Order: sequence, then structure tokens, then C-alpha cells
Amino acid sequence: MTMKRIAIIGLGLIGGSLGLALKEARGGELEIIGFARRPETAAEALRRGAVDRTEPDLARAISGADLIILSTPVMAMKDILREMAGHLSSNTIVTDVGSTKAEVIRWAAESLPKTTRFIGAHPMTGKETAGIEGAEASLFKDSIYCLTPTPDTDKNALKLMEGLAEWVGAKPLIIDAETHDTLVAGVSHLPLLLSAALVSTLGRSPLWPKMAPLAATGYRDTSRLASGNPELHYGICATNRKAIIEWIDRYLEELTRYRRQIMENPEDLRKSLATARGIRQKWLQNEGRRFQK
Repeated sequence: MTMKRIAIIGLGLIGGSLGLALKEARGGELEIIGFARRPETAAEALRRGAVDRTEPDLARAISGADLIILSTPVMAMKDILREMAGHLSSNTIVTDVGSTKAEVIRWAAESLPKTTRFIGAHPMTGKETAGIEGAEASLFKDSIYCLTPTPDTDKNALKLMEGLAEWVGAKPLIIDAETHDTLVAGVSHLPLLLSAALVSTLGRSPLWPKMAPLAATGYRDTSRLASGNPELHYGICATNRKAIIEWIDRYLEELTRYRRQIMENPEDLRKSLATARGIRQKWLQNEGRRFQK
């Protein structure tokens, strides 16, 4: 099977960037159909060349598509999967770009026809800004593109998805959904909650008006993720609660250890800070980015 028509459902940052990257990589080989709830979003995606045409009706948008990419907030996917179920062509491949995988895979199994081939996916990239306005073709370059097949996944469909990841400049990584959700809860979901908690902690303080003019690059860098889409972040937390809570508990234990060192033994704190610096330096040198199976 070759892909000739791709439908992208949701034309925000990731959906729009996928459209731009696919058009740049494959040019006239692919027809890309876009669907967005907001007409102005669809119009902007069309204007920027992320799609060849848009459809205001979901059934028409996915009609005849070889591949359908769900690029909406995770919580919207459950209803969209149900809505599209009766309008899919035989052997259509459906995938998503959601930050959590186990729950989305379960929804797909419950809603989609048996002839539909669903493959969960998650490109490990993004920005703190949402929307089609931030979309760019290079967003996926050299990033990891997680693919989370199940034991029943069609091997040919998986191979096509690996090819799509490579088309947009990413590196496909096959990983099971539960492992994905556990790992990403630590390196992605926990940081966004820490960022939001920092902002709310300081922002609610009566001292914030005096602190705000003093906040510089340290605060800006650490608080960056708090600028993300609240609806998107809510959906991530709601569909990956167990793993996220486990990482929050671990973080609280570590923060308590740092607190104790500050109070009782600053020399131990020096060692902890040096250890943390070393771990990050190793990661920056790419050694930490080699996925360990």
C-alpha cells in the first residue's frame, strides 16, 4: 500500500507542522486534507500551504484517506474516534500524535472497525506556543517519533508509519504504550507541572509584584512550559494519572532531601547539585539521548 491521501484532523502546532513537513518532503505525491473546528484555523493552514484543501465536515475530510492523523488535544480524541468510525474506508490507517498512548489505544479499540489499522504515535517535539501560527516544517527534524503498536498491529501499516516519521525528518522508535506513558510522564509531563506550580506559587504570593521585575532568565526558562495550552495539558494529566503521580511522589521525596540538606548539611547539598549538573551535562552531550531498551 502506498499513501496518496492523508487527512489531518486538528490543524494546530503539530498538525500544521506535519502538513508543512509532509508537503516539503513529498510535494505533489500526497494530497493532504485538513479539518479544524474553527474556520479561521482551516483558512490559515490553507494559506500557509500546510494542506491542499480543507473540509468543514469530518466525514468528508476523511473520505478516501489512506492515512488519518488525529492531531487534537487528547481528551477530544475519544469522541472523534467514535464520530469517524462509520465513515472509514476499508484498511484505512489511523494514527494520532497524543502525548499519552495507552488510553488512546483503548479508545481506538473500542470505537474503530476491525478493518481499521490504528497505530498510536507521539512525536517528541513541540513548543510552548500552540496554534497553526507557530507551525513549521522543521519541527520534527532529528526528534524521536514514538510508535506504539500492539500485538495485533499490521506490520505493513507499521512500516508505513516508520516511513512517515522519516519523511518529516524524525527518528522512529518502536515502544510499547505502557512504557511510553511511564517514561514520558517523567521527562515531559512532570516538567510541565513543575513549571506551572512554580508560576502559581510565586504568582499567588503578595510579594509577586515586587518579584516580577527581578525575574530574569532563570525564571523565564523554568516557567516556559506554563505558557502551554491548558486544555492540552489537562488531557495529558487526565489520561496518564498513575504514572504522573508516581513521578510527582519521587520528585517530592527528592525535593524534601534537598530541603533537609539546606537545613542540616549544606556540604551534602553541594554534592547533590554537582551530581545533578553532571547528569544534565551527560544528557546534553547526547549520551543520555540514546534510548536504552
